Amino acid sequence: MKHLGTKVLETKRLILRPFTISDAPAMYKNWASDDEVTKFLTWPSHASVQVSEEVIADWVSHYEEGNYYSWAIVCKENGAEPIGSIAAVSQNEQIRTAEIGYCMGKSWWGKGIMAEALVEVIRFFMEEVEFNRVSARHDANNPNSGKVMQKSGMHYVGIMRQADMNNQGICDAVYYELLAEDYFS
Repeated sequence: MKHLGTKVLETKRLILRPFTISDAPAMYKNWASDDEVTKFLTWPSHASVQVSEEVIADWVSHYEEGNYYSWAIVCKENGAEPIGSIAAVSQNEQIRTAEIGYCMGKSWWGKGIMAEALVEVIRFFMEEVEFNRVSARHDANNPNSGKVMQKSGMHYVGIMRQADMNNQGICDAVYYELLAEDYFS
């Protein structure tokens, strides 16, 4: 693998870039304080901008590590304000695998933005970092997240019953993946 860290990535409509502390107000306003956005996530809604600042400060502290991947999602038409995040939430170096997690403000739901971001992160992970497997999972009660994974070219793997926990409690986890051999074929 060739770890490159959280470098700036670009698509037709998006810029994926490292977070900065100055992104905290936008993070809080656009998605992190919204209970509807965090409903199926593993972290609670942020109670204040200070919580968003603390979270981003933690992320920023890891950017020096070559194997840390956490991007702010910015729509080119909106300027520099992030509308969501996408990251490698876990990795296994030995088998060259990464699991991706993402979230975005509900004002931007249903516009193909997250699928566009996920396609670019998958491309980066497969073509540049050389992961062998990229995966993602969602709560079975949140099928729209699965639609993002499908639109991004990921393949349905299966459901692990009562295998995860989020803000709704214990839940069934629906898994998707993409292997390098499928990506490059």
